Amino acid sequence: MQPEQLSLPLTLLLFGASTLVIALVGARLTRLADRLADLTGLGEAVFGAVLLGAMTSLPGSIASITTAAAGRAELAVGNAVGGIAAQTAFLVLADIAYRRANLEHAAASVTNMINGALLVALLSLALLAATGPEVAVFGVHPVSPLVLGIYAFGLRLASRTRDAPGWKPVRTQDTWEDHPDQDADGGAPTWRIWTAFLLSAAVVGVAGWVVGISGIALVRHTGLSETLVGTLFTAVATSLPELVTTLAAVRQGALTLAVGGIIGGNTFDVLFLVAADVAYREGSIYHAIGNQPLFVIALTLLLTAFLLMGLIRRERKGVANIGFESAAVLALYLLGMAVLATW
Repeated sequence: MQPEQLSLPLTLLLFGASTLVIALVGARLTRLADRLADLTGLGEAVFGAVLLGAMTSLPGSIASITTAAAGRAELAVGNAVGGIAAQTAFLVLADIAYRRANLEHAAASVTNMINGALLVALLSLALLAATGPEVAVFGVHPVSPLVLGIYAFGLRLASRTRDAPGWKPVRTQDTWEDHPDQDADGGAPTWRIWTAFLLSAAVVGVAGWVVGISGIALVRHTGLSETLVGTLFTAVATSLPELVTTLAAVRQGALTLAVGGIIGGNTFDVLFLVAADVAYREGSIYHAIGNQPLFVIALTLLLTAFLLMGLIRRERKGVANIGFESAAVLALYLLGMAVLATW
């Protein structure tokens, strides 16, 4: 399927259909992830950050690789980083859906805060690579393997902190704690739950590839910038599993999984840049992007910083039961998208 051969109606049909598949199958991933978090003993924060975050990020990852391999550097980067910004904004919707208290207060977790700090570090590396000297080895920037190494270190640190935390958040009547469900398997064999989880992830992965192809065609038909299409269209479409899984996790009372899935997925999404850097064969992808993708990276850093402040402050009840961090994230995200659309 070549994007140059797709008509506008077919492009819109493929984009809409693959987006719907991502949304529907993404809901199933959450239910399976909540059960596997208990069965494996990893806990919701770690499982959400690693496996759920990785699996729900598959559509975005494949879309970034597909567009980078096609030489669309700004579309690939816009999709990767724009997805992180969109998913951070999705937490605001989850916060609104949780009516008892501010979600960042209720889902107190040191692991989630470490993953948030790790995300800031990884995005900062991408920004340094894009604005620093043009260096590449076999077309790949030295920052890309460094991102992989720091990501692995951060996950190990988060896991060790969960097992032996140096400090714990103050427990209040609105704090939700992650206690394993003793009947998590529901009578089904564990291997069957794992199989369903992996098959669901494979389906959303294929749908992500279709989104990437239709995104390239969308740029050609509409004349919009690659960064705008990547940040507003393909990024939001491929990020729908995070929205669906987060809202579903809140409804199920798995609050730590809801927040951990978003932050962990965001951290994992930075690896899209590594994969896109390898797939982009005209040099390092960091040197092929202009000011718009850099603007999106800076915006995402700002959103993550406010989210971290909210996780640390743990404001119990704000306006409409959402904290200052949710209000700031939503306002800044909408403002950033408005600037990008009128650039």
